[in-house]
Amino acid sequence: MGLKPMRGESVDIEKLVAEHHQAVYRYAYRLCGSVDEAEDLTQQVFLIAQQKLGQLRDPASALAWLFAILRRAFQDGRGRRRPITLGDQELDVESIPAEPVTAGDIDRQQLQRALDALPEHHRLVLAMFYYEDLSYRQIAERLAIPVGTVMSRLARAKAQLRRSLFSSLIERGAATKRG
Repeated sequence: MGLKPMRGESVDIEKLVAEHHQAVYRYAYRLCGSVDEAEDLTQQVFLIAQQKLGQLRDPASALAWLFAILRRAFQDGRGRRRPITLGDQELDVESIPAEPVTAGDIDRQQLQRALDALPEHHRLVLAMFYYEDLSYRQIAERLAIPVGTVMSRLARAKAQLRRSLFSSLIERGAATKRG
């Protein structure tokens, strides 16, 4: 694991792992929804990065480069994953809480279950938008799809997350009132 020169600087894979492992793992976990799959995907990302370290032109953009590797590895592995079925989700408008939902109202497991229920192409667009802070145009370019498709996938993903998370809150509130 030696150093590879770039623009007068050197990049060390060990340094990349130390600095970016946590961010890459979090992104992988949100895409996969499973600790084991996220660990495997994260390891795959850094193995690919080690093999292609010479392609990293600007060490300051290492995280974006690693995220691009992560997206490609995730998409390449999609065919090997089992499809997730989603039952009909209905929302009773009358039972929506009057108080706004705060981040503390939704725990990480609820969020991950809701993300897992999303189709992978919706989950990927959502993760690119929120984790990589990419614009619609940037997502469209990186996935080679129209901007309108990015917008509709993101809108559908958000709507499905809202339905899923609100129904969880409503169920939890009903259980609290009964108990």
